[in-house]
Amino acid sequence: MIAQLRGRLVSKDPGRVVIDVSGVGYQVFIPLSTYYHLPAVQQETFLRVYTHVREDAIHLYGFHTPEERSTFELLTGVSGIGPRLASNILSGISVEEFIPAISEGDLARLKAIPGVGKKTAERLILELKDKVLEIPRTTPVVVGRRPSSEQDQTIEDVVSALLNLGCSRKEASRAAEAARDTLGSEADFEKLVKQALKNLSEGTGKRA
Repeated sequence: MIAQLRGRLVSKDPGRVVIDVSGVGYQVFIPLSTYYHLPAVQQETFLRVYTHVREDAIHLYGFHTPEERSTFELLTGVSGIGPRLASNILSGISVEEFIPAISEGDLARLKAIPGVGKKTAERLILELKDKVLEIPRTTPVVVGRRPSSEQDQTIEDVVSALLNLGCSRKEASRAAEAARDTLGSEADFEKLVKQALKNLSEGTGKRA
């Protein structure tokens, strides 16, 4: 079982990377929080890895911090939640927000995560309420405003994801709004996040 990888970063996208380790290229799926901490392509990188074995495939999931990996493992232990959804959850909420959201039974915050409905949120709280207390908190909980419409919700989800990646709210808001202006009001969360990340790399929403 692969527990960690250190090697040259061959390529990177918001959801996956390829790492060259002694001539072998490993494809690793990652959450957005990990993507933000990656170095430039061709530089050395290090990821903590969870190996998911199926009958027809072996998939690797990589994380920047041990807390992310521990949370991922807890999530995949919840009935009905596979590794893809677990990674998506970590893209929509930081570990520091996830712990109190579960322990305090904050259904609204959990349902704000793309792909998590009411039943899934309730299941998360039921099965993880005691277990999340074992995950250490390293940064303060982020408290944000609640959007007033479906489109505002999507934009706020994008802003929240960017905040979790270390952006300031001003920077994240500018990049998210610019992404909506580029793609239109019907764009979904994933497309908006990718465009917002592109905007940031090009200087839109530049840090003040």
